[in-house]
Amino acid sequence: AVAGSTVELGCSARGDPAPQVQWHKEHGDLPWGRHEVDREHTLRLYAVTSADAGAYVCTAQSQLGSAAATTFLHV
Repeated sequence: AVAGSTVELGCSARGDPAPQVQWHKEHGDLPWGRHEVDREHTLRLYAVTSADAGAYVCTAQSQLGSAAATTFLHV
């Protein structure tokens, strides 16, 4: 990603019952005041900087179990 741009990271999770989806950064916190997660579980990072680079993990969890996926952001 180019520094200063907006990045969208998608996470597709379906099930019955519908799973709860959460995003976190593997070694740090999501950028305070510069991120949001929409109803489709897409994580948006605004005005990215080199400090935002790293691994981001999407975790889906329900009574039936959990699943996780990791993506890497390079700035």
